[in-house]
Amino acid sequence: MEVSQQLTSNKGSQGQASKERFPISVLSLTVGAFAIGMTEFVIMGILPNVANDLNVSISSAGQLITMYALGVAVGAPIMTILTSRIPQKNLLCILMLLFILGNGLAVVAPNYAVLMVARMITALTHGTFFGVGAVIASNLVRADKQAGAVSIMMAGLTIANIIGVPIGTYIGQNWGWRASFGSIAVMGVLALIGIMIFIPKLRLSKQVSLIQQLSAIIRPKLLVYLLITALGNAGLFAVFTYITPMLTDITGFAEHSVTWILILFGIGVTVGNIVGGKLADWKLMPSILGLYLAIAVILTIFTFTVHNEITAVITIFLWGVASFAVFPGLQVRIMSLAQAAPALASTSSHSAGNLGNAAGAFIGGWVITHIALGALPWIGAILAGSALILGLLSYRTDLKK
Repeated sequence: MEVSQQLTSNKGSQGQASKERFPISVLSLTVGAFAIGMTEFVIMGILPNVANDLNVSISSAGQLITMYALGVAVGAPIMTILTSRIPQKNLLCILMLLFILGNGLAVVAPNYAVLMVARMITALTHGTFFGVGAVIASNLVRADKQAGAVSIMMAGLTIANIIGVPIGTYIGQNWGWRASFGSIAVMGVLALIGIMIFIPKLRLSKQVSLIQQLSAIIRPKLLVYLLITALGNAGLFAVFTYITPMLTDITGFAEHSVTWILILFGIGVTVGNIVGGKLADWKLMPSILGLYLAIAVILTIFTFTVHNEITAVITIFLWGVASFAVFPGLQVRIMSLAQAAPALASTSSHSAGNLGNAAGAFIGGWVITHIALGALPWIGAILAGSALILGLLSYRTDLKK
């Protein structure tokens, strides 16, 4: 989905004025990204609360994460195609209204089935918001500021991990899990107001046909990297989905301590994003492969360190760094393989990642039911190792050409 760099109004004074407003304009997108990141990840911190209140097992509650991820995986490309002719500002407003509706429904959900529907509604907004938001952010500023504008918007997702998820977890543990979703709905309202006030109307540019975009996406090499993304995310979510019961039932932490551990994990995520970007600029494929190796090793070690409070916390921090350091390089690689359809490639990357999230949450639930909660780390290591092997094979093929 491409957007012209010209504003609908006259290109001169009003366009320049809009670009001068860039910090506030982009920050309204950052708030939206923060809210979406919070609604995706906060349930991991309140999973036991949800399970107890709705009288379902931990593994069943974990499927709320699985279905959200599937909603993103399936919904993102469909929403991108169906909404391609809607002006971007209007589309963002529609997406945030759906987001508020979904989280509002979660607040009053009387049972597990209704909560699942609420999660699916919010999932539909995820991938398209980030795809459209990134394009709009880049068009609100001068050419030499575009990368910075996009990174400011995407920072909302990182900040959600550091601040939003721990705060949401604290709210859920002290005032009930419904209050967590209520606070997220409020964030959605703030994002909607910011978008309505500060985001200018942008004009659609001439679009590449759907056939051309799909042709660029279904290249075998690109599909391999989408599979690598899915496997890597599956390894992450097989463990992270159930991190709260692992830390309370195996490590021995009190429930309120999990909030601070999630903050530490979020700091690791932030460090990983920064380090990963620099590594990708230095050596793209070696950094991707090296990071997947590191993830597999760290998760294997976590099988043993989870039994001690100090070593568990250290391992979780390092895991957060490595797991999110791989994403910038993967995104660059996928975008470079689909130059004719960068927007759809970005959406497909989100879809593949969330498909992996769903698979990981499902696999983790199965492992808890049929093996043991403590087996999750080495299962995650196997999935990350599978991504590494596939990446190595692809890289060797490239080197031979």
